[in-house]
Amino acid sequence: MSVPRIKIGLYVSVLLAVFVLASYKLYRRNDTQPLQKDEVLIKAMVQGLSQAHYQPERLDDAFSKRVFDLYLKRLDGSKKFLLATDVQQLRQYQSEIDNQIIRGTHEYLDLSTKLMAQRVKDVQGIYRDILAKPFDFTVSESFETEADKLNFATTPAAQREEWRKFLKYQTMVRLSEIMDEQAKKKDKPLASTNAKPSEATVSSPVLNAEQMEAEARKRVLKYFNDYFHDLEQTEAADRLAMYANVIANTYDPHTEYFAPRQKDDFDIAMTGRFEGIGATLQEKDGNIKVNDIVPGSASYRQGELKAGDIILRVAQGAEEPVSVEGWRLDKAITLIRGRKNTEVRLTVRKPDNSTKIIPIVRDVVVIEETYAQSATINDNGNNLGYIKLPNFYADFNDNGGRSSAADVKKELEKLKAENVKGIVLDLRFNGGGSLQDAVEMAGLFIDSGPVVQVRGSQGSATVLNDRDPRVQYSGPLIVLVNKYSASASEILAAAIQDYKRGVIMGSASTYGKGTVQRIIDLDDALPAEFNSIKPFGSLKLTIQKFYRINGGSTQFKGVVPDIILPDAYSYLDQGEKSQEYALKWDEISPARYRPWAGNPPIDKLRQASLARVNSNASFKQLSDMVQRMVKRKDDTKVSLQLAGYRSEQQLAKAEADKYEAIQNAAQPMTIAPLAFDLRQIGADTIKVNRASRFVKPLTKDITLREAVAVLHDEI
Repeated sequence: MSVPRIKIGLYVSVLLAVFVLASYKLYRRNDTQPLQKDEVLIKAMVQGLSQAHYQPERLDDAFSKRVFDLYLKRLDGSKKFLLATDVQQLRQYQSEIDNQIIRGTHEYLDLSTKLMAQRVKDVQGIYRDILAKPFDFTVSESFETEADKLNFATTPAAQREEWRKFLKYQTMVRLSEIMDEQAKKKDKPLASTNAKPSEATVSSPVLNAEQMEAEARKRVLKYFNDYFHDLEQTEAADRLAMYANVIANTYDPHTEYFAPRQKDDFDIAMTGRFEGIGATLQEKDGNIKVNDIVPGSASYRQGELKAGDIILRVAQGAEEPVSVEGWRLDKAITLIRGRKNTEVRLTVRKPDNSTKIIPIVRDVVVIEETYAQSATINDNGNNLGYIKLPNFYADFNDNGGRSSAADVKKELEKLKAENVKGIVLDLRFNGGGSLQDAVEMAGLFIDSGPVVQVRGSQGSATVLNDRDPRVQYSGPLIVLVNKYSASASEILAAAIQDYKRGVIMGSASTYGKGTVQRIIDLDDALPAEFNSIKPFGSLKLTIQKFYRINGGSTQFKGVVPDIILPDAYSYLDQGEKSQEYALKWDEISPARYRPWAGNPPIDKLRQASLARVNSNASFKQLSDMVQRMVKRKDDTKVSLQLAGYRSEQQLAKAEADKYEAIQNAAQPMTIAPLAFDLRQIGADTIKVNRASRFVKPLTKDITLREAVAVLHDEI
């Protein structure tokens, strides 16, 4: 049950050769001027994409316009900074970006950076001045919340007026929150006057209307102070990385440029592992603060670093420490993370204002929530299994990490030992990952046969097969998906559906990402002549599309479930079809395959489910809420009168409370961690709490409840 790794390795080798050749041509230019990093990065990336991408783009005026439009949107998508005159000034480069890339220049990037820096300074004075004065929330005026319906301000005065309404809206939202907080305080009994100081409840005084408005402006001011502090720390390298990524995104949404530290974050998301100290950090009030300690990590074992500590300085072993005060979080993390068995020394300020140097030897940190988990559902006398798979993780660097296919195989073995009569595999919010693991996972539920087809821009399709005739689990199967189930999730769901091996249930369609990417380390691709200006980062580029074994692509359209259920997220414009420059749907010849012999009676199950859903109060209330959300989403202009806003919020809260009450009134399902897992956990309270956190929200999950009901029908 494996995808031929040799073929993948050969393909990556070919891609590297393409990039090396492109960069060699780049290096062999006529003049003797030393090459700059930005010139090398953009040129090598574009030349490589032009030869290796699934759908190469010509460097022409149409390409230039796409880059121009997308970068402008990323630079100032809210249209709160640049003026119409600035945009007009930038338009001189609308058809010139292709020529700039060929020349190795980036005048569009340079001018937009200069203009944006000036407008950020201008706006800093505007927002502080506006927030210094009270707002009148009785005036009849409105604010447009949808940026696409706005134009860039034509004058500084018009820009100031737009910011005034924007800040008034932000203040109104926080004022409403404060009013709710104050209402709760009035309902609370006073703390006992006989309580000791350490036991007494210290509460802030009840505020009057004027004080609440002032407090709301204070909170908005703090938010924008922090926001502009982050903007001020944007470096030239950040702008270059953003520009490079925009160029990549104009080929398709999943072709991306990763700066070196962004690639590290991507690897962590795909593997659930990283090397470091094992502390969750946050940037707060200009400080790097410890938010939490990962159980079992190096910091956890060392024992001195605690939540609430402020990291002041970072030293690599005995080297001179570097101050990280006022740093951006992502920049500080590059110093704190590091290879296993290396030492980092953190100078921290404790909550009592004392300082301490804490030496920590880095180690592998495992994020357990990344991995597959299972539970049993005892319902109407039937013992059923449940597996949650957050993503299709794999150890792409062969560092001893875990594989999602291997883990799901283990969970299936444990569930079979519990004698379950049916299984729900939950792929909701699973954004995909390893193609190989998707193929291997499908093989756990079918005997040998094709699982997915992949095709490059040229040539015929390659069929990826499950070659192992063994079936790990042959009982009733439900696969849950939603519109955030993407890529490898869609491969697995489509294979199960085409084989008629199980029932796919969920929202109207999955995400619609039907493309295959490979990551090229640009430092490996570029020759030694460029060592002095490395690192360059990585490029993730689309090299193939994948197709169902029935011949249809999942690209753009996604997978349509056998049983469609109301979904809280259906009102959102999400999915591949909402992305800029997404590749279109197409189809190829189907593969030869034989459907599962004991296929479920889909039509009968669908009819029974529809009858239940139509009579279910929770689903009806959910459908009503979605319809109201659709109307609100389309009505993007909001009133800046507090009374009207409060009335709308109270109505929305009443609707949410009603939905929650209906859910709470329903009999919760009996869901428990596996007996095997509980024996392994023993008395480890951290793992016991994790297992409890996993099953608790599932007991009232109405979608899971309906999946269980469908399993009952099939059994």
